[in-house]
Amino acid sequence: MTVRLTVERAAWDDHVQHTAAAYGHGLVPVVKGNGYGFGRGLLHEVVRSAGAPMVCVGTTHELHDVPPALTPVVLTPTLAAPTTRRAVLTVAEVAHVEALRGWHGSVMVKLRSSMRRYGAAPDELAAVVAAARSAGLTVEAYALHLPLAGDDAARRAEIDAWVPHLEPGVPVWVSHLSPESFHAVRAGHADREWYVRVGTALWHGVPRGPFLRLTADVLQVTPVEPGETGGYRHATVSQRGSLVAIGAGTAHGIVPLDDVDPARRSPFHFARRRLALLEPPHMHTTLVLVPEGAPCPAIGDEVDVQRPLTTVAVDEVRWA
Repeated sequence: MTVRLTVERAAWDDHVQHTAAAYGHGLVPVVKGNGYGFGRGLLHEVVRSAGAPMVCVGTTHELHDVPPALTPVVLTPTLAAPTTRRAVLTVAEVAHVEALRGWHGSVMVKLRSSMRRYGAAPDELAAVVAAARSAGLTVEAYALHLPLAGDDAARRAEIDAWVPHLEPGVPVWVSHLSPESFHAVRAGHADREWYVRVGTALWHGVPRGPFLRLTADVLQVTPVEPGETGGYRHATVSQRGSLVAIGAGTAHGIVPLDDVDPARRSPFHFARRRLALLEPPHMHTTLVLVPEGAPCPAIGDEVDVQRPLTTVAVDEVRWA
């Protein structure tokens, strides 16, 4: 039973290096959550080997596997101070600062973007900064988490609108900009340092590159007739064919696709055909029905899995 991420090593390495070079100085890799399908440990090693000084993580609970050579920047505010002081934490309001009282480390102050997810408004910023400094925290930078909606022109407009409210000389971290737009922001506001946090575009490409493939093993194939039943809820088989047991389920983050058409909810494909779900995936197995006459996988074959890599717990990363 294996859910497998296959990576074409040469093509993936080329993509990562090309993307990093395009952003240049100021790029900070993001390694959070499930490590974009690779696992955080693997990507941390890639970042460390490249000589990067910093890495962004999601929460304080992800600090334990960051190599000592990297300075971790925690992107989500916390209401409990970590035991380490080497991390740069994010605060977005005075309550976040108060939760860190007694912890004397560095923080990044989040600015409110059109996402409206964490961040001080312009009229709240001075109070958050003052509270942080009063609590003995070092304000390292401001951060502006920009939305995926809209285009780079709109995102740059948000940045430009914020700049007059910022203390001179304090660095700013931004997100979701193309390399060209990031360089334009730096050139337009050259009186301060700029950084850009990059995750999906660095590790996957946008859209996802063909050098990544998610698959799962076929573990059993059983002939069935119309009217027979199978699965946890004894779903009725609609036509003659084969029930195929795939070694992937909710334990891996494999769930039905969000589609109004039930026939399009299966995330599994074989021979470029979608495999119909007999029932929703369960912990480690999903049953699909392959009609008689259609291409049917055999035990040991791999079927393609259509899921975002950021939501999947893979059993194995295979380098090809």
